[in-house]
Amino acid sequence: MNAFEKIIGYEDIKEELYRVCDILKNPKKYRKFGVVPPRGILLYGEPGSGKTMMANAIISESGRMAFTLRKDGMNGNFGSQIRKVFDDAKEVAPSIVFLDDMDKYANEDEFHLDADEYVVIQSCIDECKLEDVFVFGTVNCRYQLPDSLIRAGRFDNSIEVKAPTGRDAVKIVEYYLNQKKNVDKNVDAEEIARLIGGCSCAEFETVINEAGIYAAYQQKNKIEQEDIIKACMRKIYDSPECISYRENSSLVNVALHEAGHTVIAELLNPGSVNLVSICRHTGTTKGAISLKKPDDFNLSRKQMENRVIELLGGKAATEIIHGVVDTGCVEDLDKAYIQVTRFVKRLCTYGFDTLESHNPSKQKLDKTDYLVAYEMERYYQEAKRLLVENRDFLESVTEELLKNEWLTYKDIAKIKRDCAML
Repeated sequence: MNAFEKIIGYEDIKEELYRVCDILKNPKKYRKFGVVPPRGILLYGEPGSGKTMMANAIISESGRMAFTLRKDGMNGNFGSQIRKVFDDAKEVAPSIVFLDDMDKYANEDEFHLDADEYVVIQSCIDECKLEDVFVFGTVNCRYQLPDSLIRAGRFDNSIEVKAPTGRDAVKIVEYYLNQKKNVDKNVDAEEIARLIGGCSCAEFETVINEAGIYAAYQQKNKIEQEDIIKACMRKIYDSPECISYRENSSLVNVALHEAGHTVIAELLNPGSVNLVSICRHTGTTKGAISLKKPDDFNLSRKQMENRVIELLGGKAATEIIHGVVDTGCVEDLDKAYIQVTRFVKRLCTYGFDTLESHNPSKQKLDKTDYLVAYEMERYYQEAKRLLVENRDFLESVTEELLKNEWLTYKDIAKIKRDCAML
């Protein structure tokens, strides 16, 4: 097994890294085409996504001597360390300089990108122009680095390493499950991947390990699906089990509220709810719902409108079933208000005379406020209409939540099918 095969998923990125590694190992093959080897590659993305593992795979497969640089504390001579690493790499070229977590090299932000450390790196890369020194960098946020450093000619390619989703997420779940002993054969890796997808690889590993702790503590013979879902609730959704006494009326309100969100989300975008739960910390009353993230974050207006209606579903469900004001919907209303205000002021839904400006007139402010309130009411009435027309679905989801405390997308799909057959 080569070093790249140890990286689960990320096939597109691995293909690009394979190509770079081939250039480093077989330069003659490329010289006949007049190809100049890339000077460096930058991997960027959230912490725990596997950037360092990918860099180490390049180092391992290239066969070159590598010099790794990390900043491990406050050191006024870090610039000298950077220069020494490059000097050492030039002496034994062909070689690799690996600059890990570059955004930690200086205490700068996107408005102050002229730190001495970055100036030294730029200078060192330029001085290696005639040397066979390849530079590999990783960074959590590339906007913390100056454009002059990460431009072509220094870092020729920048590759984003995103949190795993889809089939990559399933493969990673299966990998970590295979690392554990005594896992129940009925554990559904695809369902788990839906719950954790979009988190870092490190979080995947932590969840599976936490599930093993649950199983061992309860003296089970195997790690079961329930253990993994509990671990997801604790680690990903910040909703561990509450073992203290809870009043039934409070639980019913939370279940109904979350069911309202769930039903509308499923009606407007079938299959979009990964998980809904009424698990919570002691002393709080909120539940949790996880929605499948769209592949394209440039949402259409219809998708954004659907999200507003879904946000108002908890309040609408409480009013329809209990006929009272939902006191736990403040956060939902704030999010919906922000989005509707964006429709009116930024997207000019009602014309350009509501376009956001620095010194709006009172007349303009009054019109904007009226239109936002009008739209909020319109979306709220739509939420109520959907729930009234699908009351069986709403009541069934509420009932199952009270029985089980959480429902996955498979549970919700079954409830939906059963209601359709009534």
